[in-house]
Amino acid sequence: MHPALWISKTGLDAQQTDIAVISNNLANASTVGFKKSRAVFEDLLYQNINQPGGRSSQDTEMPNGLMVGAGTKVVATQKNFSQGNMTTTENSLDFMIQGQGFFEIQRPDGTVAYTRNGQFSIDENGRLVTSGAGFPLQPEVNVPAEAQSITISQQGEITVQLPGQGAGVAIGQLTISDFINPAGLEPTGQNLFTETGVSGAPVQGNPGVNGLGIIVQGALETSNVNVTEELVNMIESQRVYEMNSKVISSVDQMLGFITQQL
Repeated sequence: MHPALWISKTGLDAQQTDIAVISNNLANASTVGFKKSRAVFEDLLYQNINQPGGRSSQDTEMPNGLMVGAGTKVVATQKNFSQGNMTTTENSLDFMIQGQGFFEIQRPDGTVAYTRNGQFSIDENGRLVTSGAGFPLQPEVNVPAEAQSITISQQGEITVQLPGQGAGVAIGQLTISDFINPAGLEPTGQNLFTETGVSGAPVQGNPGVNGLGIIVQGALETSNVNVTEELVNMIESQRVYEMNSKVISSVDQMLGFITQQL
């Protein structure tokens, strides 16, 4: 079998994965707090026919080797945690992290997950929970039923206005977490990430302290997907896919010619 067929096949597989990554980015262009991904490619092992520097005679060496590659593969999908744009909502339960950090969320099984999506609601117990799945924010914040309004400072101090109280009453302190390698977090869906061995342990702190971002109330962080950039990437990936398909077609014609002539 002609090796170019298998090499081009690896190219087709890799570009299919790249298109899938780009498609997921575009599908989540309107997802609050979403972070885009990119496919990371790597060439495969080489068939080493002649080693560079090998002896060509008693007194000379080959300046170049003869090595034939075996194609390519996608070895990783890397998350880009650059800041998304800010959109103002005027909703007092919408929080945005401007800078580094993640909101800490407790899932039903007791494990902790992290998110950049600051869309929160209040459940029947007065807890701040995620708007989608209703997972409670950590550390837990309980809003009194008689609270007339809720305010959160840039440093995460949460206060409410109660009837008959002239000044706001503090009900909790919001903390956020950061990681030494956010790209090592595992996305699990529902705008959540979980800690892995390569992400490092979470470093918790108050917003605006030790390099952590600040909290902006009444605003949300949009997806950091650049639609124009993704469309250009999709066109590039499509052209590479077509070229690999062309190689397969050309090799097929070569093999067909040999079959007919011999």
